[in-house]
Amino acid sequence: MTQLRVRYLGLQPYEPSLQAMQDFTDSRDAETVDEIWLLQHEPVFTQGQAGKDEHLLQQTHIPIIKTDRGGQVTYHGPGQLIAYMLIDLKRLGIGVRQLVTLMEEAIIDTLAQWQVTAYGKPDAPGVYVDKAKIASLGLRVRKGCSFHGLALNVDMDLEPFLTINPCGYAGLDMVQLADFADQPTVATVSEQLLHHLTKKLGYTKVEIEA
Repeated sequence: MTQLRVRYLGLQPYEPSLQAMQDFTDSRDAETVDEIWLLQHEPVFTQGQAGKDEHLLQQTHIPIIKTDRGGQVTYHGPGQLIAYMLIDLKRLGIGVRQLVTLMEEAIIDTLAQWQVTAYGKPDAPGVYVDKAKIASLGLRVRKGCSFHGLALNVDMDLEPFLTINPCGYAGLDMVQLADFADQPTVATVSEQLLHHLTKKLGYTKVEIEA
């Protein structure tokens, strides 16, 4: 039996969430139950390990935080669904590339429930609609366990993306589900995404914590 604990964390500042993920991963052992954290973040730019300052196009009042996930710079804010994937990859028998693919497929299947056709790119992790990016992925693996995860734009202020090269790509357009569907909510999309993630990862017992 593969067990999963899901935590709904609401709106959170970024830095305490980062610390909590790191602490969870550092302290877990072979018996620790995998977790998925579903939340939104207060406005923040995060710069991954490969992040270059040249991708920050102008200064704003929004804080910039360097973090230990893969990838370049992105923006998080209210109305964007975050799913942090605290997964023992060894126990599930998957690699990081397979986890990325499963996350992308779960997002694509979620968007299909809103009649939105989306796709992934082999050379640029994330999910796209009509050449514009709707979801970003960034992971870190430590001791065979993943943390960080995905960010799906649901119904948010996209303007801060204009002040960066999102994920290091100049001129990359960012879109959100609300551009294509009628009044999507983070709560509804969270339930749909969770269903697809747990199914694809093969969890047989799911415990929910509000």
